[in-house]
Amino acid sequence: MNNDIKFAAIIPARYGSSRFPGKPLAKIGGVEMIVRVCRRVAECVDETFVATDDERIYDCVEKAGFRAIMTSESHRSGTDRVQEAYLKSKSDADVIINVQGDEPFIAPEQIEALKSIFIRNPETTLATLVRPFDKRNGFDALFDPNKVKVVLSDSGEALYFSRSIIPYVRGVHHTEWLETTSYFTHIGIYAYKASTLCEITSLPQTSLEKAESLEQLRWLQNGYRIKTALSTFQTIGIDTEDDLRRAEKFLEDAETKINHKD
Repeated sequence: MNNDIKFAAIIPARYGSSRFPGKPLAKIGGVEMIVRVCRRVAECVDETFVATDDERIYDCVEKAGFRAIMTSESHRSGTDRVQEAYLKSKSDADVIINVQGDEPFIAPEQIEALKSIFIRNPETTLATLVRPFDKRNGFDALFDPNKVKVVLSDSGEALYFSRSIIPYVRGVHHTEWLETTSYFTHIGIYAYKASTLCEITSLPQTSLEKAESLEQLRWLQNGYRIKTALSTFQTIGIDTEDDLRRAEKFLEDAETKINHKD
């Protein structure tokens, strides 16, 4: 295996959010969300950067001992923001990992799973994580357009991503689909070869991307191959203040378990 690959994580973090303005600076257990993400990610990579459009986030990150990079306010996607930060960082990393700034409980094992794809298969240009659909969520959850579904090839490459239910199971009543078919949901953490990151951000939006509002469809439609790794870790993405309260409860429960073990 090639262990000489240099990995850098870039964490896009915007202040503006229609549902939760300023969420990167929201505190969980007394620590800003963006700082929690940095701490988790920095355990696993050679370099860690935050790409932001706001000086308040910049100052918070720098004060916590991490490097922040100011980027444009006009980017159409997190990947575009990551690419600008990568160029400004002057990093010589071979692979860039894009970790969302609202994933304070991302598991180091998830980062390692992405890294292992590039280490085992040096020809890899793009990679992401998927999770087996949790049947406990019930069939109705498959209809949730915010849960992006993905179908995979036998070799573990992504064939398509959709907000709709894929695959459709013909000849089986829909209430039985979860028992007869494997479904996977997408975890929005990406890794790119540095050269590929610069290529895909220069591509114009495609019809499939516009239809589903999923940037990874632009890459597939242009012929790029996206390798995947399976992850069973449950993460809590923070999109609303209700999510923040759930995250606080998650942290309290985790700390209670640790204290009981001690």
